[in-house]
Amino acid sequence: MAITALPPDTEADIARVTEALAMITPRWNVRILLALSGPPLRYSELAAKVSWLQNGQLHPKLKALCDAGLVERTEHTARHVTYGHTERGGTLLPVLPMIVTWAEQHLETADRPLPAIEQIEDSLTLLTRRHAAAILWVLKSRQEVSGRALARIVMPSSDWTNVYPPLRQLVTDGLVDTEGTGRPYRLSAAGEGLGPVLGALSAWSAGQPISQADQHPVWGHPQARPAPKPWASSQARPASAALPQARRGEPSPVWHNRDLFSHATSAGPKAAIPAGGPRR
Repeated sequence: MAITALPPDTEADIARVTEALAMITPRWNVRILLALSGPPLRYSELAAKVSWLQNGQLHPKLKALCDAGLVERTEHTARHVTYGHTERGGTLLPVLPMIVTWAEQHLETADRPLPAIEQIEDSLTLLTRRHAAAILWVLKSRQEVSGRALARIVMPSSDWTNVYPPLRQLVTDGLVDTEGTGRPYRLSAAGEGLGPVLGALSAWSAGQPISQADQHPVWGHPQARPAPKPWASSQARPASAALPQARRGEPSPVWHNRDLFSHATSAGPKAAIPAGGPRR
């Protein structure tokens, strides 16, 4: 049975992107993936790179990432086991700089620049709100939609007023705009700016190269391929600290723990942003 009143292809696309986000959004998952971006590591070596995780926290995270097909466990001998990216996990890494670029433009403020890893985690938290992906898809496709019409599309089997809590959250998060009660909803500039990120996640989750993001039927721009913009808060960052870019036929670059941050590091990683919305 269809979950939404969207066309089957669109519903399947949203479901795949939602599943991809669910793989990487849980706390610490992105940090573990980045720590594994070099050669495979033994458990103790990986634990040293994510030293803030307490005893017993790393193993279930690794198991979940292995079950998701992003990390592989290789048993060389009974006492020599390593962890590294699968090919599929490695091809996901280039999406992370896109998230940072979007966050620097729409979440970061001049008086409080955020470390790159926090920008990624904050952005993922926004995108995994309940019904967020479906609402963003509909608003991108139809430009402006009333709350009642949006409810009929996104949650046709539910009371239409149930659309307002997630809509209000998206407005608070800065991804959706409205002129007031009873007025249509539309994407904000930040919501529109998610095109490269959501297009790339759609391509990746469908097993296509993320370079196909420009061709996405909703989020793509087939006729326009703008030159990539530099990271606003990273212009002074040395080349070795850039987020890893996977290239076919080349080994993944080594990701040092210190490179997770585009600004001065805090004493420890911060929790994902609360329900009240992003830091602005």
